[in-house]
Amino acid sequence: MKTISVLFGTLLFLQGCTYAISPPMAEKAAKDVPFEKLQTDPGAFIGKLLILGGTIAQTTNTKQGTVIEVVQKRLDYWGKPERTRRSGGRFLVFQPGYLDPMVFAPGRDITVAGEVLEPNTPVLGEQHTDYIVVLSKEYRLWELERPSWNRPQWFDPLYDTRNADPRMPE
Repeated sequence: MKTISVLFGTLLFLQGCTYAISPPMAEKAAKDVPFEKLQTDPGAFIGKLLILGGTIAQTTNTKQGTVIEVVQKRLDYWGKPERTRRSGGRFLVFQPGYLDPMVFAPGRDITVAGEVLEPNTPVLGEQHTDYIVVLSKEYRLWELERPSWNRPQWFDPLYDTRNADPRMPE
């Protein structure tokens, strides 16, 4: 029984330490391409599978599918966008089919494995852009991070309005 518990715990630990994109997809993709190089010469990467990530700026549904505008961020060892204000720019992710804009909301982090398309690709409809466009093959939408409670928080009991009388003006 003890061996089964240790084995189960080890499997859970290893599952938590996996890369954001599935191993078969991650093996095919080029993860080490700098975003600046991709921006300067996007034609050299058309048709190649890349792994990119960042923070969602906007999600738009079209007749062809969903277009997600992403503020690019560097990815850490596990493929998660780093918590930084630095960005190489923006890129677009095209996902065939409908994605809920409330779930893929601005501020959420996303990692995408996708094929680089031509900038003015017909899948975007009439929208013409100079952004890099990636056709999503696989993605990982990250959970929202809660604010840290390890630093001091200011709480003013005189300003607390949770139990205030709704008839009283603030």
